[in-house]
Amino acid sequence: MKKEEDFDANLTGDETKNEEGRPRWFKRIKKGILTPSSEKKETPEGLWAKCPECNYISTAADLKEAYYVCQKCDHHHRVGSSEYYEIIYDNNEYTELFENILSKDYLGFTDLKPYGKRLEDIWNKTDLKDSMRVATGKVDGQEIVIACMDFEFIGGSLGSVMGEKFSRAVDYCIEHKLPYMVISKSGGARMMESAFSLMQLAKTSGKLSQLSDAQLPYISMLTDPTFGGISASFGMLGDLNIAEPGALIGFAGPRVIKETIKKDLPAGFQRSEFLLEHGFLDFIVHRRSLKQKLAQVIRLFQS
Repeated sequence: MKKEEDFDANLTGDETKNEEGRPRWFKRIKKGILTPSSEKKETPEGLWAKCPECNYISTAADLKEAYYVCQKCDHHHRVGSSEYYEIIYDNNEYTELFENILSKDYLGFTDLKPYGKRLEDIWNKTDLKDSMRVATGKVDGQEIVIACMDFEFIGGSLGSVMGEKFSRAVDYCIEHKLPYMVISKSGGARMMESAFSLMQLAKTSGKLSQLSDAQLPYISMLTDPTFGGISASFGMLGDLNIAEPGALIGFAGPRVIKETIKKDLPAGFQRSEFLLEHGFLDFIVHRRSLKQKLAQVIRLFQS
């Protein structure tokens, strides 16, 4: 007796076909993924990074080694305070200041969700307490206080806590005779705090006048993006205003400006190179050269 799958050349017509109309020697391959679930291997998150500018894909380890700068198009990826401190401070050693100050929902503000709930969600998901961290450490052996913004915390928005940390950092610099640097990355004022947020523009600007009276240097570093209340206050008040390559810097965004004036904007409008050309910046510094350049600047101020 012949097996069903055997092919008999003597059979003709319908006898050579199975119930699906195919030759009896034809076997349908089972469709779909056949790998048992127990044998599947999931790729851990965070192993790869994609450049938002040129879509170049690199490993997270390679990107970190390149100071979070795309190796293909030189785009500076957005990074937070931890990454900047690691790049700048000697041996990644620093002491964080004023870390226990927390925002409060004084106004009971609600948009898509209550402001208080929004704060709690961020505190639970990240190790950030607010949109700015302040730390002191050494750059090539020279001590400096650096306040750095985290865009991950409500767009790096300027609120009452940021203003208070900024002010206390100035007081700390005056007390210990240290230079002060702020790394800005922000969408502007925090609307959930309304007037409390807007008051920080005057508060931070006033504190910088005290730093100036103490004859201590203030370096303002603008990164992508820096807008709104930041650029309207301490962002542009540095003894040195510097920026990273390609950073978008301004008050209102280019789309809003274009819609308002009904005209096309110049090429590269509001990019750091455009601002340097028009006198708003002192120089642009590549992230790979940041530590070396900063150490040189501190020495020049102290000489």
